[in-house]
Amino acid sequence: QVQLVESGGGLVQAGGSLSLSCAASGRISSINTMGWYRQAPGKERELVARIISGGSANYADSVKGRFTISRDNAKNTVYLLMNSLKPEDTAVYYCNANLKRVGVTFDANYWGQGTQVTVSA
Repeated sequence: QVQLVESGGGLVQAGGSLSLSCAASGRISSINTMGWYRQAPGKERELVARIISGGSANYADSVKGRFTISRDNAKNTVYLLMNSLKPEDTAVYYCNANLKRVGVTFDANYWGQGTQVTVSA
């Protein structure tokens, strides 16, 4: 069994900062990509940022220059530092990991339970 446990999030005023973290646990052989997605009410889930095991990252245009994703491979943990937050960043943020379980030959996607980020104007 693999679990992704998120922490962080909450309520912040526009212009403020928040940090999210997500730790993957269980019988994990390797993790390829870790990332963050978000879903606002009435909208589809969208990619925010993702990072591969080597450290290369890509971001949604809407968060470039404001958000920074990083990961600690030894801890199977991914982080998202969010600066200069805007009301339009309000959403449920989901952690995602594409990984290989011990004894399994294929990769699979796993999701965290989601954490609410609310940015007030």
